[in-house]
Amino acid sequence: MKKLQLAAREPQPLAERMRPTTMAEFTGQRAILGQDGPLRALLDQRSYHSFLFWGPPGTGKTTIGKIIAIQSETSFVHLSAALAGVKEVRSALQRSQQRYELHGKRDLLFIDEIHRFNRGQQDVLLPFLEQGSVIFIGATTENPSFALTSALLSRCQLFVFSLLSAAEIKIILRRALVDKRGLGGRSLTDEAEEILVAISDGDGRRALSYLELAAALTTENIIDKATVRKAVGRKGLRYDRAGEEHYNLISAFHKSIRNSDPNATLYWLARMIEGGEDPLYIARRLIRIASEDIGLAVPAALSLAVAAHSAVKAIGLPECDLALAEAAVYLANAPKNNALYTGFAAARKDVLQTVNEPVPLHLRNAPTRMMKQIGYGKGYKYAHDYIGKKTDMECLPPSLRGRRYYQPERKATERADDK
Repeated sequence: MKKLQLAAREPQPLAERMRPTTMAEFTGQRAILGQDGPLRALLDQRSYHSFLFWGPPGTGKTTIGKIIAIQSETSFVHLSAALAGVKEVRSALQRSQQRYELHGKRDLLFIDEIHRFNRGQQDVLLPFLEQGSVIFIGATTENPSFALTSALLSRCQLFVFSLLSAAEIKIILRRALVDKRGLGGRSLTDEAEEILVAISDGDGRRALSYLELAAALTTENIIDKATVRKAVGRKGLRYDRAGEEHYNLISAFHKSIRNSDPNATLYWLARMIEGGEDPLYIARRLIRIASEDIGLAVPAALSLAVAAHSAVKAIGLPECDLALAEAAVYLANAPKNNALYTGFAAARKDVLQTVNEPVPLHLRNAPTRMMKQIGYGKGYKYAHDYIGKKTDMECLPPSLRGRRYYQPERKATERADDK
């Protein structure tokens, strides 16, 4: 009878093989894990609370969770909110509770992408966190203020993980090149290393993945620039049209235009376009910027922004990119005035916070004899009959007389006669 031969197991990815198992091996996150870092202080004291780790991919969130499990001598239970449901989470929590009640020891439950859980799924965690029967760590790439319930936030300590610096990425790459768990004796040219650092965007796992692919593409011990470029291909950008990065980038774009910085304007525009942002969304924001930040300082700004929107609708990407760039740079270079924005905001505030008085009788139309008899239109002054096409007639309700909402700079294109 033939024995079944088991297929040889594929080696783990380089990033997994190189995952640190001690704090001494860990690179990055000095703000929270450095000598005076708050998370480091808790770990040194063996004070294991419920934690939330928020930060970009590849910055060490899962690794720190595993190091805490090793340090606390607990079982590491890893679930992904993208795959696990309430049943799996409750089962893990109950196992930890039983172990805690019987032996005084807890499991470490690490839930990745916890922002994917809805309110009901998050609520399952609450009683177990209150009992302290599990060491809980939730990891997310999304802003917890928007993605997580206040009840869960109040029971966890939040720590923010930052992108790794260029120097930290180099440390990770160089360790992988020489470590026996990694590539064990390979080397990178300086140019190849710089490409990997740039392409990783502060993501340690991405840097190691590209390094592993480059090493597989050559039999040479020295990995050069050409090999790395072949491995990398086109850079994959970190961008989520439905997530916080969407709002961060459009905010940077808008504020760069407001600050009259065409260089930053073009950079953030390119980031959004290359990341896959809807060009019509960008065009709509340009229309808003034209009115909000430029207004009547340059009336043509609104027309150009609307024209850019029309161009985007007419030809789409990639051809519409220059139309967006043209409008964005025009707005960045244009004189700025937010008198329309502040004036309308002040008028809206009065509408919402004061009594909405009836329209004064002299401003009402009087299409019937009865309406004229009760005073509709009485005292109305037709501006075209007066010198300067302006009268002293009051057009605001009595309680708001004298209000000045629109207060422009003294430029011919944006101010009315102040008489």
